[in-house]
Amino acid sequence: MEHAVPIAEALLAGGIHAIELTLRTPAGMDAIKSIAENVPDILLGVGTILSPETVAKTKSAGADFGVSPGMNPRVIRAAQEVGLPFAPGIATPSDLEAAIEMGCRFVKFFPAEATGGISYLRSMAAPYQHLQIEYFPLGGINAGNMGDYLCEPNIPAVGGSWIVERELVEKEDWAGITERAAAVAKHC
Repeated sequence: MEHAVPIAEALLAGGIHAIELTLRTPAGMDAIKSIAENVPDILLGVGTILSPETVAKTKSAGADFGVSPGMNPRVIRAAQEVGLPFAPGIATPSDLEAAIEMGCRFVKFFPAEATGGISYLRSMAAPYQHLQIEYFPLGGINAGNMGDYLCEPNIPAVGGSWIVERELVEKEDWAGITERAAAVAKHC
């Protein structure tokens, strides 16, 4: 939790203007509040939203958007009710059609690399091109393959934990994180 603000500041300084903070630890909500209050210039996304109850808490904590690993209609409805822009996770055409049916036009493609990577996404997305769906790939994205994704017109952003390496956080090497962020941002 104590590293949330310095990490967000380091990413922003490196040119990354949107982040996804995952809710995988009890400190997640406090980290959201802290980033929202102290780094207002960053677009704060919250990931791993798995229940409708979490949607409201996330919105109240200051999230700008939400993301889930899967396509849960109850979570999407809850996000729509509280006005939280939301990207459900999709991995198949059936997932994508369910998201489209619920009004989603921005979706998380997850797990991107394990599902088949950019070639699979291109094939899956082709029949839906006229609907102007945008994809946010996560899962196996790294410095070596992010460019392949970012070259696609329907992919405005990718996500990846490689930017904020655990060792850099443990050493509180905020300049190192800023350098990594700058290397990523120049590809975008």
